[in-house]
Amino acid sequence: MSYRLPPLNALRAFEAAARHLSFKNAALELSVTPTAVSHQIKLLEEFLDLPLFHRLTRALELTPQGEAMLPKVREGLECFAAAVESAHERVSQGRLIVVLPPSFATRWLVPRLKRFAQVQPSLNLHVIRSLSTIDGAQGMDTAALDHMDLRQEDAVVVIRFGGGSYPGFQVDRMFGSDYIAVCSPKLLEAGPPLRVPSDMRHQVLLHDKVGAGEHAGPGWDDWFRLAGLSDVDSQAGPHFGDSGLVYVAALDGLGVALASKPLVATAIAQGRLVAPFDIAVAQNFAYYLVVPQAIAARPAVQAFRAWLLQEVQSEAPRRAD
Repeated sequence: MSYRLPPLNALRAFEAAARHLSFKNAALELSVTPTAVSHQIKLLEEFLDLPLFHRLTRALELTPQGEAMLPKVREGLECFAAAVESAHERVSQGRLIVVLPPSFATRWLVPRLKRFAQVQPSLNLHVIRSLSTIDGAQGMDTAALDHMDLRQEDAVVVIRFGGGSYPGFQVDRMFGSDYIAVCSPKLLEAGPPLRVPSDMRHQVLLHDKVGAGEHAGPGWDDWFRLAGLSDVDSQAGPHFGDSGLVYVAALDGLGVALASKPLVATAIAQGRLVAPFDIAVAQNFAYYLVVPQAIAARPAVQAFRAWLLQEVQSEAPRRAD
């Protein structure tokens, strides 16, 4: 159904002026000038082609038409306000559930969530770490959500590490994930030195066992091949079943880790890690925000997407991927 309606500002000005019987007091309530209120009333009268007020020397009176119109206008504005408030309540009551790779959650998203909370303080955000968000499983694995009580108001989005082909979903590429060698500054201070790639022979290599296999990150054999070294035992050193443990071991100075460049960019900028060499092993996978098309227009999803992509864009020069 098509409605022929006057501008909302004119209706608000009329309701306030009719309630106060004063353009001046209506202007104070609406934070505009009395002239602006008078102008809006005039536009409304022209739209209706009838007078709404008797403008007396020191007073303002409603015409019979204005008196008849006021209750319905007030009721309509109250309905508008209730609808907007109801939409806000629905967004705040529902949860925005973000499912993402563990290392991405720990090293990239969580350190930035304070900024998100500042711009969206009422959004009910739930963060779930899951290895199912790394390509290699068949389709979009939802194992992390199997035991959750998902309500109608809930919205589930995924940050996925993979090839980027997810039919039926809204997909935004965030950034790639080349791998570099990193270590703690105190490891460099303690020696042996790390001046050229061949010095890696004398270092402890830290391995991410989760990264083994067809669909995960490169290993030390890839790094040494790119560095032109063939006489180094690329399997020597401790192996960890959790990439978070590899990260902690590197920070603690246990050895040198092969890490995703964008996920250690902040630690390098803060001086907690250093990258001794410019050698970067290319990775075909990238990080993507993956959203079901059915919920892509929800305010909570749009707010998170806008903030996330802004964070990505603001860090693009430093990441240089």
